[in-house]
Amino acid sequence: MREGGINQQAKGRIVAVQGPVVDVRFATAEDVPNIFTMLETYTVEGEKIALEIAEHVPGNIARCISINSTINLQRNQEASVAGGSIQIPAGEGLYGRLINVLGDPIDQKGDIAYQEKSSIRRPDMGTRIKTAKDASRRKGSEVMETGIKIIDLLSPLVKGSKTGILGGAGLGKSVLTLEIIQHIVKRYQGSCVFVGIGERIREGNELYFELLKHDVLSKTMMVFGQMNEPPGARFGVAMTGITMAESIQKKNQDVLLFCDNIFRFVQAGAEISTLLGRVPSETGYQPTLLAEVSEFHERIRSSQEGGGSITSIEAVYVPADDLTDPAVVAIFSFLDSVLVLSRERIQLGLYPAIDPLQSSSANLDIDIVGKRHFEVAQEVIRIFQRYEELRRIVLVVGIDELSSSDRIIYERARKLQNFLTQPFFVGEAYTGKAGAYVTVELTLEGCERIIAGRVDSRPEEEFYLIGALP
Repeated sequence: MREGGINQQAKGRIVAVQGPVVDVRFATAEDVPNIFTMLETYTVEGEKIALEIAEHVPGNIARCISINSTINLQRNQEASVAGGSIQIPAGEGLYGRLINVLGDPIDQKGDIAYQEKSSIRRPDMGTRIKTAKDASRRKGSEVMETGIKIIDLLSPLVKGSKTGILGGAGLGKSVLTLEIIQHIVKRYQGSCVFVGIGERIREGNELYFELLKHDVLSKTMMVFGQMNEPPGARFGVAMTGITMAESIQKKNQDVLLFCDNIFRFVQAGAEISTLLGRVPSETGYQPTLLAEVSEFHERIRSSQEGGGSITSIEAVYVPADDLTDPAVVAIFSFLDSVLVLSRERIQLGLYPAIDPLQSSSANLDIDIVGKRHFEVAQEVIRIFQRYEELRRIVLVVGIDELSSSDRIIYERARKLQNFLTQPFFVGEAYTGKAGAYVTVELTLEGCERIIAGRVDSRPEEEFYLIGALP
């Protein structure tokens, strides 16, 4: 019996196991299943192992990537076809649940109720992208308020857009992502998909209880492939996450897709590529880097039928704080807004540590945010640019050597810098300050008052880690 070109009865034998790479030999060339087909085998203890076919090798051999650990997997063990590509449950039953890359529950709450399953692979992506080209253009940009001053002011979040939070280790990418989830899901009552890609298990555990505490778990689906798992799981989990988001989008609902951390998806792809013996491109990344990143990002778009949209917020780890790293460049070429976290701002205690001069946003447009917002944001950026020049002078000769007009700009820039910091709800345990949600209107009003000089008499310390300007 063959289904979609797959012989469901075909069985092979394992002839080699090299870490997560498993070679399975079939009796005839016709029996070798297609790329991305799932195979099943068992360890000596009887544990099931899922294998995904990555390559066809001469000699009727299917070279597979294991989704689980291959410890105690024996040579000559039988491997059978387990259907087509990886399929996961779709629909309402996933709300409030945690699953892995294969769609199996990992929250110890029993089986997931579902009516249908969806394949995480899209073989028709090329044609779909062409036909959906015009449909994916913004139908009218609806700005979503995050309640975080510096994001709402300089990088407004637009429904259906892609936003990246770029930063090195320990700059607060996960904390910022968690704060945005908590603000947006509560305010817009929208559906949310969280994809944990190759990050710490502790973070997934904390996220679950944080969402439970803030009563947003019932509108959230979560999938994890964490850093203790093989590269096959860490790579496939991004596709599982986007498939979950598409299943909500099909019901004409808007969905927020949070990825922490999309760089780990690229990293897992590089590991798989090396294990398969492919010749790496520059700096050791896989030769298929751009194709893999685009396969993921091209699925994040408004639906062709004019229904729901997918709005993505992705944390992007920047190796050694190098923004020219090929993986980072490949990722941010697909983003509408780039929020760059700065180590210097962390050292100054400015949280969130978003660098306003390095960050950029295509959404900061007069047609999207309006004339007043656009002009305030441009003036803030202009003041920060001048402040950077003056700061270097002050470091050498001191503030007293500045002209009176330059000194006024310098001091207002310091107040603006402090005003754009904010206490977070998810950071209350660390800062001892209650979290603050600040509307766009109050953010603009506060910036206007500082720029106009109406608070020149107040010390800059009063503006640090506050919500709206009192």
